[in-house]
Amino acid sequence: MANESKALRLAVLIDADNASAKIVDGLFEEIAKIGEASVRSIYGDFSGTRSKGWADVLAKYAIIPQQQFAYTIGKNASDITLVIDAMDLLHSGRFDGFCLVSSDSDFTRLAARIREEGVDVYGFGEQKTPESFRQACRRFIYTENLLPQEPAKAGGVETQKALEPTQNATNLIRRVIVEMDSEDGWVSLGLLGTQLVNRYPDFDPRTYGHKKLSDLVKSLTAFELQKGEGGQLRVRRKAASSVTTKAAAGKP
Repeated sequence: MANESKALRLAVLIDADNASAKIVDGLFEEIAKIGEASVRSIYGDFSGTRSKGWADVLAKYAIIPQQQFAYTIGKNASDITLVIDAMDLLHSGRFDGFCLVSSDSDFTRLAARIREEGVDVYGFGEQKTPESFRQACRRFIYTENLLPQEPAKAGGVETQKALEPTQNATNLIRRVIVEMDSEDGWVSLGLLGTQLVNRYPDFDPRTYGHKKLSDLVKSLTAFELQKGEGGQLRVRRKAASSVTTKAAAGKP
């Protein structure tokens, strides 16, 4: 049908010097959730051993290598070529979003420039990626969350390896719920998830050991989760009711 929405056209640009080939399966699974990877380019020196892992998977995912020989140690020819190609693709006007795969903060300005044109940027990098680059993206996904998970034992449930303590998630969720400022304290879980990503581009339930936001919230003792009207999940802080009770009783 003519009215059917088309998948977003994405340009995927990979910095081979700052991304491991071990993430490739998870990377393209994640990108498929966003849209269609129309352009798939990778930049690096594939004549050496450093990028051999990527060389072995290029054909499987139809990734086009952009060879940059390391004539001089310390020079960032690959980065420059990636930026030039990104700007050419941006000005073609054919893409709805860019996926920049790197942990290098040098791409902060590139991400910001692309977003200035009203085009979304999705960053993929290690947890060590500087905050400047993470914040420059609409969303930033830690590549540690894209690595293959260990299979569950017989009768067990597959779990995500946590990268950060759940207390960090509690603090972020509590802050956003307070900012949403609903009359009765309850907020839609879906809207909460949207606000979390808008405020913190690198927020991801998988970082705290859970695949879904609902599972993460259920695991946190600071919140209540229930079905509201229409069966939609909603959440509120448990602390809000306890504080009100203490205040009414005149307790400090």
